[in-house]
Amino acid sequence: MAEVRLKGVTKEFGKVVAVKDFNLDVPDGEFVILVGPSGCGKTTTLRSIAGLEEVTAGEIYIGDRMVNDVPPKNRDIAMVFQNYALYPHMDVYRNMSFGLRLRKVPKLEINKIVKRTADLLGIGELLDRKPKELSGGQRQRVALGRAIVRDPHVFLFDEPLSNLDAKLRIAMRAELLDLHQRLKTTTIYVTHDQLEAMTMGDRIVVMNEGIIQQVATPQEIYDHPINRYVAGFIGSPSMNFLPCTIVKDNSNIYASAKGFRLRIPSDQAKMVKDYINKEAVLGVRPEHIDAKSTTVKDYDPGSVFEASVWVVEPVGSEKLVHIKCDQYTLVARLDPHVDLKSGQTAEFVAKMDLAHVFDKETERTVL
Repeated sequence: MAEVRLKGVTKEFGKVVAVKDFNLDVPDGEFVILVGPSGCGKTTTLRSIAGLEEVTAGEIYIGDRMVNDVPPKNRDIAMVFQNYALYPHMDVYRNMSFGLRLRKVPKLEINKIVKRTADLLGIGELLDRKPKELSGGQRQRVALGRAIVRDPHVFLFDEPLSNLDAKLRIAMRAELLDLHQRLKTTTIYVTHDQLEAMTMGDRIVVMNEGIIQQVATPQEIYDHPINRYVAGFIGSPSMNFLPCTIVKDNSNIYASAKGFRLRIPSDQAKMVKDYINKEAVLGVRPEHIDAKSTTVKDYDPGSVFEASVWVVEPVGSEKLVHIKCDQYTLVARLDPHVDLKSGQTAEFVAKMDLAHVFDKETERTVL
């Protein structure tokens, strides 16, 4: 195992800057997720670590060795791709053992390693099958097994679960986490799915347009997003954003706009004092909006607003209620037993102690 360090890594394709001044330290044994929308540079970063892309600038270290000029086969990494990349004419055993055979590992040792890894992944009975005879989840396990048998210093995963159905993805997420906890191998994992990022990573690297936006633990990113982009990307459904003006009335400070006037808690008001009488953006997550009829009795009257119900989506464990507050449309994640119907006007409560305020121009987090 080994740490991975990227110092000022930049990758350009002609005039297009795919990755810009990327700096990241991944300690030995950590599971780090690169997450962002398509085209944000996360896969290019992963391919640069693997040596499949030559960086335009910067340095990449695996352990104490700078590997910029080291061929992929000598970087001691194993990469698992989105499409599994299995050899269709080889059975599972030969697919898993291919790299070991290239390295001229003795047959008895290969047999021992492959069988041990197959048992670890629960595919011991599949060793004589061809890829076409396997399900998507089984193929993914074979791809994992081929990487594991190499006993690399670093695992690189490029959206390995994106071809699986929803139920199997959940199961494979758990299996990958369990595998990492047992192997303790440094892992860098690319995904566009923020739910995968939140549930799997020790730390998350949120990227946009080739630039790191924030690096932190999943909970830190959820609770304290550094800017509006991160706040909107992490969380499902995504955060509600409401253009507003920060105003002061007597000793209270409010986020105010046509249709709502929500009081910012006094212990947090000092953080927005420089924005009084200025435009800003209020951010409230759907799970931090409640229907007044179900809210505990000690709610802050200054956090209540009125809205009309537009669409109600019952999903069993909760209800996603789309509401209109003047010209704004918001989503509230409510208890499934809340009785609200389309077209109804109701009062809602925003948990303002969990809300955020963003600078309108820079989009940096103020609160």
